[in-house]
Amino acid sequence: MVALKRFVTVVVMVYLLLALLFLLVPAVRASVAGLGSALSDVERDRNFFQMLATIGAVVLALQLVIENLDSSLLRRSVAQQDSKINELKARLYDHQQTSDRMAPGIPAAPYTAQPPAPIQSEEPARPLFPQDDPSLPNTSAAERPSL
Repeated sequence: MVALKRFVTVVVMVYLLLALLFLLVPAVRASVAGLGSALSDVERDRNFFQMLATIGAVVLALQLVIENLDSSLLRRSVAQQDSKINELKARLYDHQQTSDRMAPGIPAAPYTAQPPAPIQSEEPARPLFPQDDPSLPNTSAAERPSL
């Protein structure tokens, strides 16, 4: 479907470029319109523009049908995915309900108001940088070297 959609889009773009070429350049229009038959200039132009309009209507109708078909297929697949998601949610809910019924006697852990005590490490906390460096901004002004 994607390939058909892209093909029709390319055909529409080529048609629009050719239609602009025929409308904006009278020499090209006259040479293409003169290929058909030995009619008068007015009849050739009329036939040419009727054929151009007919081709345009067919190409644009084809694009409209393809776009609507593609969007309806996308909506259908989204609806299928939504139904699958809802089915999986229902299964999960049913599974949770049955697991809650299986173990009704297990009490929940009591709530403690105090947070657990931090674990004390055996090593003393060491700074990540040397504290005796006088160029650090956290040293006192008396210990800093003069500039």
